[in-house]
Amino acid sequence: MSKTESKIVLLATEKPFSASARDQVVAILKDAGHEVRVLEKYPAQAALLDALRSAHAAIVRSDVVDAAALAAAPELALVVRAGAGYDTIDTAAARARGVDVMNTPGQNANAVAELAFGMMTYLCRGKFDGKTGTELRGKTLGVHAVGAVGRALLAIASGYGMKTWGFDPYVDAAAMRSAGAEPVASVEELYERSQFVSLHVPATPETKGSVGKALLGRMPKGAMLVNTARKEVIDEAGLLEVFAERPDFRYASDIAPSDATAAALREKYDARIYLTPAKMGAQTEEANVNAGLAAARQIVAYFATGERRFVVNP
Repeated sequence: MSKTESKIVLLATEKPFSASARDQVVAILKDAGHEVRVLEKYPAQAALLDALRSAHAAIVRSDVVDAAALAAAPELALVVRAGAGYDTIDTAAARARGVDVMNTPGQNANAVAELAFGMMTYLCRGKFDGKTGTELRGKTLGVHAVGAVGRALLAIASGYGMKTWGFDPYVDAAAMRSAGAEPVASVEELYERSQFVSLHVPATPETKGSVGKALLGRMPKGAMLVNTARKEVIDEAGLLEVFAERPDFRYASDIAPSDATAAALREKYDARIYLTPAKMGAQTEEANVNAGLAAARQIVAYFATGERRFVVNP
C-alpha cells in the first residue's frame, strides 16, 4: 500500500479519552483521509485483538499491546502510545514484525506534575483533617529523572520556594541547572539531600525494584516519596520495612502497589499514605487533548511523509 492512500486507524482505549479529546483526534485523522474505528472500555483483551486485525495504525493509552496482539494485526504498521510511558507495548515483538512504536513525550507532563504536588500537599496537611500540618516552602525536593515531567515539576517547585535537586544520568549538569535543579553525583546523594523525592523513572530492567530500603532509608526526617511513574520501580518489601522502622515516612502514589502491599499499607499506615483510586496523572481535559492530538498528528505525518521522529523501537 502506498503512503498516500487511506488507512484504517484504531483508537483503542480501555480507559477512554474525554469525549472532547476523542472527537478532536477522530477529526484530525478523518480530515487526512483516514478511516477511524473507536474501541472504548472494552471488556477483555480479545476485543482489542479482534479490532486490530484490519488496522494499519493504532492509538492506545495504557492498553496492552503484546506479542499476541501484534500477531493478530497483519496490516499494522504503527502503534502510538498517547503518553510518555510505553512499557505496556512489546517494542521488541513490534520491531520483529516491522511495526513502529511511538510515544508522545511531554504532552501529559504538566498534569502529572500538578498531581504530584497535589498529593504532597494533601499528605503534608494531614489529608485535610483540620489539624496542624506542614508547608512545602523551604523544604528540599529531589527529582529522580529529569525528563518532561521532572522539568514541569521543577517549574512548579520554584513557585513553592523549594530547594531542588536532580539526578538523571542522561541529562548533563548544565541542562539540569537550566531546568531548575542542582545536579547531584549519585542517586544515593539525591535521597540523602531530599525531604521529598518525586519519581519519574521508566520501568526498565535496570530500574525495576531499584527504589527500596537502601535508598529510602537515607532520606531526612519527615521524608515523603511521591510516585507518579511506575509501580515496578518500587521494591515493595523494602517500602514496608521503611514504614515499620520510620514513623515519619510517608508515601503518595498514583500507581497502586500489589494488592497485598496496598492492604498492608492501609491497615497499618493509612495516615501516612495516599494511593489514588486509579492511575490519574494524565487524567485532565488538557492532557487528554494534548496527548491525543499529538498521537493523531504523528500518524498523519507518518503515512504522509514517513516522519519517524518519535519512534522508540528503531
